[in-house]
Amino acid sequence: MDRMGRVGDVTAVEPGGSVVRRILLGSQLRRLRESRGITREAAGYSIRASESKISRMELGRVSFKSRDIEDLLTLYGVADEMERGSLIGLAREANVAGWWQSFGDVLPGWFQTYIGLEGAASLIRIYEVQFVHGLLQTEAYAHAVVTRGMPTAPQAEIDRRVALRQERQKVLVSERAPRLHAVLDEAALRRPYGDRAVMRGQLAHLIEISEHPTVTLQVMPFSFGGHAGESGAFTMLRFPESDLSDLVYLEQLTSALYLDKREEVTQYERVMTRLHEDSLGPAESRDLLRGLLQLS
Repeated sequence: MDRMGRVGDVTAVEPGGSVVRRILLGSQLRRLRESRGITREAAGYSIRASESKISRMELGRVSFKSRDIEDLLTLYGVADEMERGSLIGLAREANVAGWWQSFGDVLPGWFQTYIGLEGAASLIRIYEVQFVHGLLQTEAYAHAVVTRGMPTAPQAEIDRRVALRQERQKVLVSERAPRLHAVLDEAALRRPYGDRAVMRGQLAHLIEISEHPTVTLQVMPFSFGGHAGESGAFTMLRFPESDLSDLVYLEQLTSALYLDKREEVTQYERVMTRLHEDSLGPAESRDLLRGLLQLS
C-alpha cells in the first residue's frame, strides 16, 4: 500500500530503529506506571504535562526529554542506576532523527511513523489492489501515480514525493534488508498508470525483483473470483525485537491506523495466510506477469 502522493526514532541507529525504540520505551514506561497503580493524569502532573502527553509517550508517538524520563522513573520507583541508565539511553536513541525527516515538507507526521517502522521491520507482508506497492514501483510508475493523485501539485512537489519513494526502496537492498512478501491483485497490474512504456517498465521490474532472494511476489488472479482480501489493502510488519508485537498498518486518506492488539492482528494474519494460499505461486505469478508484458 502506498497512498502517500495520491491525495492529499546512540550514534549508530539502524534505519527506522529510532521509531521502534520510541515504541519500546513507551511500552516499558506504561508497564512501570501500571505496576505502581499510577494514573496517566498523575504521571503527567509529575512532568508538568497533560494526561494526553503521557498517552502519546506510551504509544511512542512523541520524542522524549531526558528530564521527563528521569522524573517518571523516580515516580515509578526505579532506583537501580543500571536500569535507569538503560532506559535513559533508550530515550536518547529514540530521538535520533530519521533520514525521512528531511522530506518533512511533503511528508505528514502520521506517515513518518510508518516509514520508520518499515525501515526497522524484519518481515513486511503486503496486500495491494489499487496499484503496485510503493516499495516495488519504478520511478516512472511512481511519477504517474503521484501525478494522477495530485493533478494540481507543482512539479517540484511531485518530484520530491517520487524521490522519497525511491529512497524508501533502498531498504530492500540494504545490509539489514527485510523479507518482503507481496500479494498484488491482478487489478493493480492491469490498471494503467502512465503510458504504455511506463507500464511495460513496471511489469518488467516486478519480474526482475521477484527473483530477489528476500522477495516473494504473488498475484491474486481475476480467475480466482472473490477472495479473503475483501476489506482492501493492508500491510503487516514484524520486527526483530522480541518485545515488539506485529503491527497491521491501514492507510486512509488523511491518516493511518496502527493495530497491535493480539486479536486484531490475528484476524489479519488469517486473511494474509489465505491470500498466500489462494494466490498464484511465485513462479506462476511471474508467468502471469510475462503474459501481461507481452500484451502491453
